[in-house]
Amino acid sequence: MQKQYLEIGKIINVHGLKGEIKVIPWCDSVDFLCEFDKLYIGDKKEKIEVENARNHKNMAILKLKGIDNIDDANKLRNLILYINRDDVELDEKTYFIQDLIGLEVYDVDTGAYYGIIEEVLQTGANDVYNIKGKNKSYLVPAIADVIIETDIQNATMKIRPLKGLFDDEN
Repeated sequence: MQKQYLEIGKIINVHGLKGEIKVIPWCDSVDFLCEFDKLYIGDKKEKIEVENARNHKNMAILKLKGIDNIDDANKLRNLILYINRDDVELDEKTYFIQDLIGLEVYDVDTGAYYGIIEEVLQTGANDVYNIKGKNKSYLVPAIADVIIETDIQNATMKIRPLKGLFDDEN
């Protein structure tokens, strides 16, 4: 089941004296985090408005409505920020990493079962899926030639693996 609220970053410090916070992004880019006018904070996912957001040395500096001094900002330290998945429109064949974790992976041609995606590694050039098989884990590049179909609703992915990758699995 898809989570409605997705982690986007963690408040790690205050920035200045006027209530700004420093956030380490847990998303593709700082700029993506800075696009949101509203975020959700903490375990209760309380909605908060973002008055201002900017990229500063690969961190997001946010000014939140109602947080106007260093003392208020300090109270938010170590809290997690979330986005509502309904606030994001993803491009076609683009997925939230959180939705890929746990997908069962099958061979598109033979139907062979390879395992479950345990982790998505972001390498820069392309993502790499860490698939836990019966006997060991495999690293599979997330490229169009390999990833044929991703079905989030049915928690499956069909791939055409690179030659030799799973030869010892079956």
